[in-house]
Amino acid sequence: MTDQSRLSVYLVALGAFALGMASYVTAGLIPLIGDAFAVSAATAAQLVTAFTLAYGLGSPIVVALLPGKHQRLGLLVALAVFILANIASALAESFITLAIWRAIAGMGAGVYLAMGIAASAAITHEDHRGKAIAIIMGGMASGTVLGVPISLLLAERLGWQSALWLISALGLVAYAGLHAKLPALPAAPALSLVRKLAILKNPNAMAILAVSLLGAIASLGMYTFIAPFMAAPESGAVQSITGYLWVWGIGGVAGSFLIGPLVDKFVGPVVTLAIMLLLSLALIALPFMASVHPLMALLPIALWGAVGWALQVPQKNELVRTRQPHGDGNLAVALNESALYLGSAIGAASGGLMLALNLPVSSLALGAGVIALAGAATQLMIVIRTNR
Repeated sequence: MTDQSRLSVYLVALGAFALGMASYVTAGLIPLIGDAFAVSAATAAQLVTAFTLAYGLGSPIVVALLPGKHQRLGLLVALAVFILANIASALAESFITLAIWRAIAGMGAGVYLAMGIAASAAITHEDHRGKAIAIIMGGMASGTVLGVPISLLLAERLGWQSALWLISALGLVAYAGLHAKLPALPAAPALSLVRKLAILKNPNAMAILAVSLLGAIASLGMYTFIAPFMAAPESGAVQSITGYLWVWGIGGVAGSFLIGPLVDKFVGPVVTLAIMLLLSLALIALPFMASVHPLMALLPIALWGAVGWALQVPQKNELVRTRQPHGDGNLAVALNESALYLGSAIGAASGGLMLALNLPVSSLALGAGVIALAGAATQLMIVIRTNR
């Protein structure tokens, strides 16, 4: 990478760091926001729903409608919308207003990440594209693992708005840097909306998205239930899961950054297959390791976090590589984000149903492992088709 392209990638990653904070910090702010607006925790939790739904469902629509000749402007406008929505959220005087601005922030975040990855791919040589995407995903993972705890500590001392002000400030730094340093981007082919949506009929793209969906159901779905899993007697009746969450998150940061060179060196679909197999192994091993001793569970949890976060680097790289020539690379990445959020929702709902049926908590991890195996089987078919 040239110095300018490297700087641009790191600036996109800084924006992704703020995005990672915004995606997950609201869950930790629920008690403070509930008290501030005199609403129940269940009602305050709908702020998370507003953000994620707009992120996962609204951003692909916006990306599909963006004209190909304004890629750089689209990236900057998306980041500006994200920043302004977080500022407006911090200034909101009613819960309804706050919910609306969280939805707008979610949409801006989703569009920004899709456009940022596509922009980084456009200014980076193909041999280093995996590393560039890994830096961006590592920024997002770092925002989740490091940024969220810091912003929550700030919120406890200065009020819930301070977390959003911090996110806005980081976004502003990224915006200023990108506005000054991001080079002009090549115009994407001018395609009608119908032509762009033709990606939904492309078997290769849909197979990649299916693997992302299954990976999210397994990884993010199980993450929703890590607390009840570790608190169960058969897992050692752990009272505090903070350490386990940190290990999962640190593994995620490491996996996000380290996967980049592997994606550039090896065939992307093969790397994804290895990741899905390791994800399945980690989840299936989790209840057995936890039953031996709770601390033994840290090993599969670290591996789970690493490969769960690493998965999206080869996936996004493959989507950009195969779809960018068709002019719908941005939309492909946005659809991949939708698959992640949909998978997280499906995994959470499925796990909740399993608990409601009084199934043992070990079935959560085992079920997630089986889903990951299904994803590996799907990926194996992609590898076989690619090598024909």
